[in-house]
Amino acid sequence: MTDPIDLAVLRTISQRVLWLSAAIVDAANRGRPNTSGVKVGGHQASSASIVDIMVALWFQSLTDADRVSVKPHASPVLHALNHLLGDLDPAYLTTLREKGGLQSYPSRLKDPDTVDFSTGSVGIGATAALWAAVAHRYASSHFPDTPHAGRFVSLLGDAELDEGAIWEAVADPMVASLGEVLWVVDLNRQSLDRVVPDIQIQRLQGMFEAAGWEVLTLKWGRTISRIFERPGGADLRERLESMPNEEYQRMLRVAPDQVAARILLDRASPELQALVSALPAEELASAVRDLGGHDLGLLVDTFDKIADDRPTVVFAYTIKGRGLATEGHPNNHSALLGEEQMRELAAATGASLDDSWRTFDEGTPAAVLCAQRGRALRRTPVGAPAALQVPTTLGHPHRKPGSTQAALGRLLADLVRDAPAAAARVVTCSPDVASSTNLGGWINKTGVWSVKDRHDWFADDRERVLRWSEATNGQHVELGIAEVNLVGLLGELGTTWSRWGERLIPVATLYDPFVSRALEPWSYGMYAGGQSILVGTPSGVTLAPEGGAHQSITTPSIGLEQPSCIAWEPAFAQDLEWTFLHAMSRVGVPGGTSSYFRLSTRPLDPALAELPEDEGLLERRRRQAVAGGYRLRSSPADEVTLVGAGAIMPEVIAAADALAGHGISAGVVCLTSADLVFRSFQQRGRRSAGDGGAIVDELFPADQATPLVTVLDGHPHTLSFLAGVRGDRIRNLGVTEFGQSSTVDEAYRLHGIDTTSIVDAAYGVLGR
Repeated sequence: MTDPIDLAVLRTISQRVLWLSAAIVDAANRGRPNTSGVKVGGHQASSASIVDIMVALWFQSLTDADRVSVKPHASPVLHALNHLLGDLDPAYLTTLREKGGLQSYPSRLKDPDTVDFSTGSVGIGATAALWAAVAHRYASSHFPDTPHAGRFVSLLGDAELDEGAIWEAVADPMVASLGEVLWVVDLNRQSLDRVVPDIQIQRLQGMFEAAGWEVLTLKWGRTISRIFERPGGADLRERLESMPNEEYQRMLRVAPDQVAARILLDRASPELQALVSALPAEELASAVRDLGGHDLGLLVDTFDKIADDRPTVVFAYTIKGRGLATEGHPNNHSALLGEEQMRELAAATGASLDDSWRTFDEGTPAAVLCAQRGRALRRTPVGAPAALQVPTTLGHPHRKPGSTQAALGRLLADLVRDAPAAAARVVTCSPDVASSTNLGGWINKTGVWSVKDRHDWFADDRERVLRWSEATNGQHVELGIAEVNLVGLLGELGTTWSRWGERLIPVATLYDPFVSRALEPWSYGMYAGGQSILVGTPSGVTLAPEGGAHQSITTPSIGLEQPSCIAWEPAFAQDLEWTFLHAMSRVGVPGGTSSYFRLSTRPLDPALAELPEDEGLLERRRRQAVAGGYRLRSSPADEVTLVGAGAIMPEVIAAADALAGHGISAGVVCLTSADLVFRSFQQRGRRSAGDGGAIVDELFPADQATPLVTVLDGHPHTLSFLAGVRGDRIRNLGVTEFGQSSTVDEAYRLHGIDTTSIVDAAYGVLGR
């Protein structure tokens, strides 16, 4: 048990953190001019409820190897802690939600102090620490020099447990083996709009236990627990625990001399009446506030005794707004203290509104502990990952018709032989679709990764095509059918280079229609600095027999609009090889980027790509492919230009042939990345070039202006921006309606992206 003197120091620090977190929000709202009239905001009450939990961790339990995800609304507490630990320049304390200052929610890349995980979208940031634990285990099992890691801690509000992402992560089978994972739930029983009427703690406990987690509950502190041991104490406990949440929090809002009446009502036993009557009003009012999440000694002892053989969740009961004038108020979520209330808080916590950022006097026990913990938690900067050569091409000819999905499977399998150093850094993931997304060859060569080795009971089965051998040295991670888990893990695998200096090249495959299901956590991973490759395959209505439920429409524009990511849709196997290797070279490096590939199961004849035989011209084609596209056919006599992307290119080329038969010369542009072409278009006139370079002018030269017909297996607006390149007349073809089961030819006719429709659009745009 922690020494009482230490607890007194911790309480002193906790009071100062409570003040600082409230003052950070106050300074952002009352302390600087607001010319826009838009509320700055902040979360003083949400911060106050978790102060004691975070002080117990940062000032007693954490090590420099631990990594912590902090609930979004507690960002002021994190910055207050870092200020006391010497990890944040005090000049930033007035800059919450200001440009260049402290972010509204913890941001790993944008905040000036130590932030381990970006949070903001509730539920997503909490699961990130869990996936980081998996990523660290993976890196450590493959690269022994990976630095040691401690606990992976998530601090989350109880309302976050409403998020489906939480339970998808908790239920994944591999999670039950992660003894380094600790979640602490700030159980303040309030959400944004209300006091939660029934938290159903038993249900939540049971759900974690069923998933193999250790469940600990800290409901009452030690002071009131001693009162519970007196005569009448059992009745007091039963009365308090049977109160609806709203009744309990209403009791917190009354004067101390009214608390006894709120407890007793007219049904109290003689023993309870005697106990409550014997307690002074102030003592009773303090006792009913003595929840487990505010007992520093109980918190420290609990954190220090966490088992390491399975994940642990601690439900810590707290009061939202603890210690503030808004304590327990049902509408305190975004409430801001006024000046007089801030002065009262300063007096109660030993601080000053006129000198808000003052730290403890040198030599005092609190100052000494802050200095000690600052040194203990200081980390050695992570160096840049070792150089890695990713080839630009594997040099294998693509002579037979094949799909881009199959080409990906072949590329990964060949990589093991042709570029073993690069292959060793690749880790693939899928949500139970590895074989149907052509990862079988890769898995047969590299194996399936598991937290611990598992016996392969089918090793002697000669009829088995896919060798599913699970071991700690495998390179494929299989998850259940949960796309949110997939991209959560993908994002954290994509941060190992910056967290621990070990570069990984994470590649995830999923069916393209379900990219939108995973969109928010996928985007979150990139916002937090993860670099990876997401492969959506099969895509579009080209997956015709599967019907509308498995046909993607909006994903091309999703990819084009996603920050920190390049979207690709190569048509031919050679284009896939070039662009995918290029994407790999940009993952896991400073200044790198993620990629999203939209692939197809439709076999295309490689002869349609008309690859140059001359080595110099072939290299030029490769450079154009990785820049965004190339002109497949071009003539000064062109009257119209057909622009296509992905699996639809045979129809585009056939339409050009048909037009030629009618005496109309049609140029053909094959896009590999509409995203990069759009960037090239956008950066015209800018002083610094971006990813797209000048490819837009190579594809659409000003001296060869013609009307355009664009076509892709996706929503037509994706390529509509091409009208602005030269001011050409344009007709955009694509998919705007849900599909149905059919043949590919029938699907293309149904959606107006078949050869006849392209020819008709060309005539229309020519005015004929």
